[in-house]
Amino acid sequence: MCIGVPMKIASVDGMLAVAESTGADGTVERHSLDMLVVGAQPPGTWVLAFCGAARRVLDEVEAQQILDALVALGIALDAGDGPPPERSLDALFADLVDRTPQLPEHLRPQ
Repeated sequence: MCIGVPMKIASVDGMLAVAESTGADGTVERHSLDMLVVGAQPPGTWVLAFCGAARRVLDEVEAQQILDALVALGIALDAGDGPPPERSLDALFADLVDRTPQLPEHLRPQ
């Protein structure tokens, strides 16, 4: 399975950037990213990174939603004692709780 990970740009040198992500243990990891797909971005910008390249620029809200979904995936895969209450699956998917799912426009009856 391949998953894009939100990363925050720390520094830029032309079309190469150093971006930061937080590991599962809470440590900050630094990665070199190719910025050709999204263009040069200023430090502080969130991007979705995959295979050493920035694939899409994210706003901070979307970056946090993806990070929360990755935490939830880790909890589901671990299936140990369960998450602490502040990291419940409902809390991690707060944007989806109490919302009726909507079909994409192209699948809705005409």
